[in-house]
Amino acid sequence: MRHRMVGELMTSAVVHVRPDASFKEIARLLAEHDITSVPVLDDQDRPLGVVSEADLLRHEAAVEDPAGLLPAPDLSDRDQVRSRATTARGLMSSPAVCARPEWTVVEAARLMNQRGFKRLVVVDEAGRLIGVVSRGDLLRVFLRHDTAIREEIRHDVIARLLRLSVDEVGVRVHDGQVTLSGTLKHRSVAAALTGLCRGVDGVVSVTEDLGYRVDDTPAAVTSAADGSAARQGTPGHAEIR
Repeated sequence: MRHRMVGELMTSAVVHVRPDASFKEIARLLAEHDITSVPVLDDQDRPLGVVSEADLLRHEAAVEDPAGLLPAPDLSDRDQVRSRATTARGLMSSPAVCARPEWTVVEAARLMNQRGFKRLVVVDEAGRLIGVVSRGDLLRVFLRHDTAIREEIRHDVIARLLRLSVDEVGVRVHDGQVTLSGTLKHRSVAAALTGLCRGVDGVVSVTEDLGYRVDDTPAAVTSAADGSAARQGTPGHAEIR
């Protein structure tokens, strides 16, 4: 299977600033380009950090209420220093969390989810900025047509990886939801097929109605070796998301 890479999905034309960019200059760029953050680059185009809307709002939130009705904000010492900053150097969150162009969608999505980011800067081997990938960029894999997903499952997963006949497994795809049906020789192959289908770009869920003639899973083999009767599998229903 071929997974789409960050380098294929990223935006190469990146709005960025230098460390001496002013608060107002950054706010203007965010508004003009309808983006939520900008990377801060050194003179060799290597990311030093990122200034986001949240960083600018911290500055505003730290301002005392003119009416004296609101309590002073509870900020850490570091955030207090950043809230008083007026240039990108002091406002930015650093170090910059970067992705590589050869990362898969899954790798980038996991990092975004773990860190709560909407965008990641993408750097080359020398650490220089080459693009930005956003949540929306990653979600483009789910725009794949059902027919393309079905053909990849049939030819790449079933025929090439598992070396089965494409006629052994029924594959239906609707809105990215895959349904597998048929009877295979080994239970382990049925499990492998389901897992591989989940990894195909654009697949939302996998429902399997797969039977098997031989239960070759470790538990079944051990049971048979102990003299127990190995159970023969029958088609079951399980939804895997």
